[in-house]
Amino acid sequence: MSVRKIQLGQLWKKDGTGEIYLVTRVYSEALSTVAVLRKSGAEQEALIRVKVERKSDGQMLHGFTPAQEDEDS
Repeated sequence: MSVRKIQLGQLWKKDGTGEIYLVTRVYSEALSTVAVLRKSGAEQEALIRVKVERKSDGQMLHGFTPAQEDEDS
C-alpha cells in the first residue's frame, strides 16, 4: 500500500510485528530518497533508514504499511 508522498510525522506499521514507527526525516541520497524512522515510544532505540520506493500511484516503504489513512485521498 502506498501514500501520495511520504512526509515527516507520518506513522507506519511494520509488517509482521505491527510495531508503529514515526517518520522523523526524509532526504535525498544519490538517486534515491531515504526515510528515517523511529519506533514510537522508544526514543532511545536506534533509528532505521528505509529506501522510499516510487510507484505509479505514490510512494511506499518496503516492509511497512501506513498506520493511518492518507488524508489527501
